[in-house]
Amino acid sequence: MSSKINDNIKIIRELKNYTQEYMALRLGITQAGYSKIEKGSSTVSFEKLEEIALIFEMDVRNIIKFDISLYLDPV
Repeated sequence: MSSKINDNIKIIRELKNYTQEYMALRLGITQAGYSKIEKGSSTVSFEKLEEIALIFEMDVRNIIKFDISLYLDPV
Protein backbone atom coordinates (compact mmCIF):
# COMPACT_ATOMS: atom_id res chain seq x y z
CA MET A 1 0.00 0.00 0.00
CA SER A 2 1.45 3.35 -0.98
CA SER A 3 2.13 6.10 1.52
CA LYS A 4 -0.48 8.20 -0.30
CA ILE A 5 -3.15 5.73 0.76
CA ASN A 6 -1.78 5.73 4.31
CA ASP A 7 -1.98 9.53 4.32
CA ASN A 8 -5.53 9.34 2.98
CA ILE A 9 -6.56 6.94 5.74
CA LYS A 10 -5.20 9.33 8.37
CA ILE A 11 -6.88 12.39 6.81
CA ILE A 12 -10.25 10.65 6.46
CA ARG A 13 -10.04 9.37 10.05
CA GLU A 14 -9.34 12.89 11.29
CA LEU A 15 -12.17 14.36 9.18
CA LYS A 16 -14.54 11.86 10.77
CA ASN A 17 -13.19 12.71 14.24
CA TYR A 18 -12.27 9.07 14.87
CA THR A 19 -9.35 8.33 17.17
CA GLN A 20 -6.66 5.80 16.41
CA GLU A 21 -7.91 3.90 19.44
CA TYR A 22 -11.43 3.74 17.97
CA MET A 23 -10.12 2.50 14.63
CA ALA A 24 -7.91 -0.09 16.30
CA LEU A 25 -10.82 -1.36 18.40
CA ARG A 26 -13.07 -1.69 15.34
CA LEU A 27 -10.29 -3.49 13.41
CA GLY A 28 -9.39 -5.81 16.29
CA ILE A 29 -5.79 -4.60 16.49
CA THR A 30 -3.76 -2.51 18.93
CA GLN A 31 -3.52 1.26 18.69
CA ALA A 32 0.20 0.84 17.97
CA GLY A 33 -0.66 -1.55 15.14
CA TYR A 34 -3.13 0.93 13.70
CA SER A 35 -0.58 3.74 13.98
CA LYS A 36 1.79 1.66 11.83
CA ILE A 37 -0.90 1.57 9.12
CA GLU A 38 -1.09 5.35 9.03
CA LYS A 39 2.69 5.72 9.13
CA GLY A 40 3.14 3.21 6.32
CA SER A 41 5.46 1.03 8.40
CA SER A 42 3.05 -1.90 8.24
CA THR A 43 1.86 -3.70 5.13
CA VAL A 44 -1.92 -3.64 4.91
CA SER A 45 -3.84 -6.33 3.09
CA PHE A 46 -6.65 -5.45 0.73
CA GLU A 47 -8.99 -7.18 3.18
CA LYS A 48 -7.89 -4.82 5.98
CA LEU A 49 -8.34 -1.86 3.64
CA GLU A 50 -11.88 -3.09 2.97
CA GLU A 51 -12.51 -3.21 6.73
CA ILE A 52 -11.26 0.37 7.06
CA ALA A 53 -13.54 1.43 4.20
CA LEU A 54 -16.53 -0.14 6.00
CA ILE A 55 -15.72 1.80 9.17
CA PHE A 56 -15.44 5.00 7.12
CA GLU A 57 -18.69 4.10 5.30
CA MET A 58 -17.05 4.59 1.93
CA ASP A 59 -15.71 2.57 -0.98
CA VAL A 60 -12.07 1.46 -1.08
CA ARG A 61 -11.68 3.41 -4.34
CA ASN A 62 -12.68 6.59 -2.53
CA ILE A 63 -9.91 6.03 0.00
CA ILE A 64 -7.36 5.38 -2.73
CA LYS A 65 -8.39 8.41 -4.78
CA PHE A 66 -9.26 10.69 -1.86
CA ASP A 67 -8.69 14.39 -2.58
CA ILE A 68 -8.52 16.61 0.50
CA SER A 69 -8.92 19.73 -1.62
CA LEU A 70 -12.58 18.82 -2.11
CA TYR A 71 -13.07 19.31 1.62
CA LEU A 72 -11.20 22.58 2.04
CA ASP A 73 -12.86 25.96 1.75
CA PRO A 74 -11.41 28.03 -1.08
CA VAL A 75 -9.49 31.05 0.13
